[in-house]
Amino acid sequence: MSSGKQSQEGAATRIGILGGGQLARMMGLAGIPLGCEFFILDPAADACAGAVGRLRQAAFSDTEAVRSLAADIDIATFDFENVPAESARAMAALRPFHPGVEALEACQDRLIEKQSLNDLGIPVPAYFPVGSRTDLLEAIDAIGFPAVLKTRRFGYDGKSQAVLRQHEDLELAWQRLSSPELILEAFVPFEAECSLLSVRSHQGEIKYWPLTRNLHANGILSLSQPGVFGPDLQREAEAISRRLMEHWAYVGVMAVELFVLDGKLLVNEIAPRVHNSGHWTIDGSVTSQFENHVRAICGLPLGETAMTGHSMMFNWIGELPDKHEFLATSGFHWHEYGKSARPGRKIGHATMVAKDAGALQERCQHIVDQLKGQWPKLWARMALKP
Repeated sequence: MSSGKQSQEGAATRIGILGGGQLARMMGLAGIPLGCEFFILDPAADACAGAVGRLRQAAFSDTEAVRSLAADIDIATFDFENVPAESARAMAALRPFHPGVEALEACQDRLIEKQSLNDLGIPVPAYFPVGSRTDLLEAIDAIGFPAVLKTRRFGYDGKSQAVLRQHEDLELAWQRLSSPELILEAFVPFEAECSLLSVRSHQGEIKYWPLTRNLHANGILSLSQPGVFGPDLQREAEAISRRLMEHWAYVGVMAVELFVLDGKLLVNEIAPRVHNSGHWTIDGSVTSQFENHVRAICGLPLGETAMTGHSMMFNWIGELPDKHEFLATSGFHWHEYGKSARPGRKIGHATMVAKDAGALQERCQHIVDQLKGQWPKLWARMALKP
């Protein structure tokens, strides 16, 4: 590994992470056994990644804090894509910064992201930039109903967007989103939502995990199951990911979120980082997304990405169920993030693994039978073949 501040031979590789959420925490859990130390910058004094590294409390926009962090580390990465570009550039000027400023900036703005995909010949839903009420009317005339109005920046988990089904929805959505930088996208009547996680090394080697089916509730990922799509869609998704990674000379893990429509793929958005839909890889693949991200940015050989069996990931949102109900179930793996509970917050996940699909279904049914709220309906949806 080359860096502006080389670790001594045999010393731990010091990795800085801009962002201290659960993704940074799981990077640390994967990287510590590889001989890495973690230095984390986050505005929250109780950021959950503080459990795996040295936490520096500062705003992401505090470029002086970013430069101070750079003095302690060998390489840097991030765990969410809303790190200010100025801070990212400040870090990149001092230390190797992966996956890189160009990919980060492109994925921070939905319009730039869509334009980048178009330029590379990658299919996306129809879209129009919206900066005024007049733009919105012209865009809806071009796209038609239904459509989705989104802020160009800072939206995630279904936030900062509104589905438009009739003209009466336009003014309310305009007032609620309250931004001069919006984008209108065609509503996609998808057959399934899925994501592909990939990892690229410094040398340009790329490995792919199996295409993963995702189900959302209230805009937040709730269930993920890998390996349920055929080889044609897997190859199509891999070609999309490769094109993006090579375009950006990408290093690290990237997630591409996709719609399946008429047996083909449309890109919804890109996450230039490790991703919620890849949590199953911790327990269900040879090498997790978190370990491979650390391997990639440190210049280590990439690990294999094959499934070790069949998996299902349950995302715990807002509150944790009673784990005593489940831990005795064979193949069940529990992960808490050390975050306080509140509505809409990701505070943990669990993965069920089994050697065959039938056993997975039986074990998951046992879990769902103990859960309340949305889970029985979500499970019924997951049982439908995409």
